[in-house]
Amino acid sequence: MGKVNPEAFEQLITPCLLLDKDILERNIERMHNKALSHDVQLRTHLKTAKSVDVAALLKKYGHTGVTVSTLTEAEYFAEAGYDDILYAVSIEPSKFLRVKKLYQKGIKLKVILDDVEVARKLAEWASAETCPVECLIEIDSDGHRAGIAADDAQLLVLARILAEASHVTLSGVMTHGGGAYYCADMQQARQHAELEREQCVKAAERIRQAEIHCPIISIGSTPTVVAAQSFENVTEIRPGVYVFFDLFQMGLGVCSMDDIALTVLARVIGHHRKQNRIFIDAGGLALSKDRSTCDQKQDFGYGLVCSVDAKPILSNLIVSQVNQEHGVINTTDEAMFDILAIGSLVRIMPNHACMTAAAYNNYFVVDGEGLEVSCWNRCNGWSQWC
Repeated sequence: MGKVNPEAFEQLITPCLLLDKDILERNIERMHNKALSHDVQLRTHLKTAKSVDVAALLKKYGHTGVTVSTLTEAEYFAEAGYDDILYAVSIEPSKFLRVKKLYQKGIKLKVILDDVEVARKLAEWASAETCPVECLIEIDSDGHRAGIAADDAQLLVLARILAEASHVTLSGVMTHGGGAYYCADMQQARQHAELEREQCVKAAERIRQAEIHCPIISIGSTPTVVAAQSFENVTEIRPGVYVFFDLFQMGLGVCSMDDIALTVLARVIGHHRKQNRIFIDAGGLALSKDRSTCDQKQDFGYGLVCSVDAKPILSNLIVSQVNQEHGVINTTDEAMFDILAIGSLVRIMPNHACMTAAAYNNYFVVDGEGLEVSCWNRCNGWSQWC
């Protein structure tokens, strides 16, 4: 991003989330172009952004289908006019009523499951309530997430239960290649992307060979979608964190530091020169305690310390320790105590954007030159009532 006037941030109460709109839009455009070039639908997983304003940028490119991880998110996006929603966490009976309420509002909601008992209960409930439900079967493509294996005998049992139910439509299969997050580099990520594609296509082909309609093949985590060279027979992709990226994704090799759109604005609140420690007001709650980069080539502790224009102050200056409301920067460089004077502002690049953003209700949007007047809201939590 361009040079930022520090005065633009003085009005903000720290810690808070900053979102670089220029980088965000560039990330979205890049993923749009990849989906277009491979002739697949992009159904972004908005569990990271949880924002109708981010969804609106996707809508500009024609991507109106969204993926969510909670029914509260589904309700939030439905209220904003998004009616093509995939709820990508296994459905269970206590949530059926909320599903029905969304259908009654005209939302084309798709749910997922991987369990025969739940499939039977869904079929019985949908029939009793005369509530038509669209459902996908979740496939375990790598042993790291929920789902049923592509070669499991129960897959066809599941498919038949859904296909024969009076008020359930089997819409297809989906998977999330969670094992990609254990890859060391892009070569491994490409291999994992092909595994994800191959296993989900295999599951769909088994269902079709049993003469059961299975139109959708939906795949994709951010690492596998970025790394993938082929989406043959796939109909849609569902990356999520790509809109923001983060240090962990950078460590996987799927983005550069210049692609990271999300940072935490924090303020220096104390010095302990004898202990070589600088304190900031962003701790475990503001940054999260995600330590996902610790097993990568470069460990960024709890986040990389940057200046207000989002440039690393030093390549290895990190938040090395957190308490609930305190972050600690360890340094043996005496000059850092002058550079990071008490009261000065820093921006912290997070390890895991999803976890860090979850602590906040809104984003303050930076356009490359300063702060936009308005902020963008987020949808947090699991319920809209108490």
